[in-house]
Amino acid sequence: MNFLEFVQDRWSLLWFQGYQHLSLVLQSLVLATILALIIAVLTFRSAAWSGIAEGGAAVGLTIPSFALFGLLLAFITSGVVVSVVALAFYGSLPILRNAIVGLRRVDASLVESAKGMGMGPATALVKLQLPLAWPVIMTGIRVSAQMLMGIAAIAAYASGPGLGSFIFSGLSRIGGANAVNSAWAGVLGVVLLAIVLDLVLSLVGRLTTSRGIRV
Repeated sequence: MNFLEFVQDRWSLLWFQGYQHLSLVLQSLVLATILALIIAVLTFRSAAWSGIAEGGAAVGLTIPSFALFGLLLAFITSGVVVSVVALAFYGSLPILRNAIVGLRRVDASLVESAKGMGMGPATALVKLQLPLAWPVIMTGIRVSAQMLMGIAAIAAYASGPGLGSFIFSGLSRIGGANAVNSAWAGVLGVVLLAIVLDLVLSLVGRLTTSRGIRV
């Protein structure tokens, strides 16, 4: 059976697992964004705390994903929960770094002017600082999404959902019938989903960025 025949024969399963893969990434990305923004808002004003947060993000990215999945499985029995927790952890790191950088780059004179106009710290953050930092934050979200697409494939190791099952199944049966086709189907599915998601996030970023600061 050639690759096209393999895909046609398993199209419904590929479609369903592709949907699961994308859903897992999107849910994790939303959680990661919320977590990263909360930490960034709490730490960006302090050089010491923001340094600790950025350093922690850098160290976190060095943790092998296989190891993290394995460690989480020792405490959490649900493969779906393990997958979401692991992906939210990894996904928050690029967003956190970009959010801190973006917020710290906002011109202090603009913030002072906003305060002079009667804005409180929370109002200035929501109406001025976050919108001005948003393009940088959005870049972090796009980087995170691409990274999570690949890591989500490893979720199959923890019995998580997604296209990783095709990849793992193929690799575990190398030399057997349709083993290579299975691995390629999973890999190409992940790549296509990553391209589509990046295009969507690019559009979202453009639509949610104020016209005056669009590049």
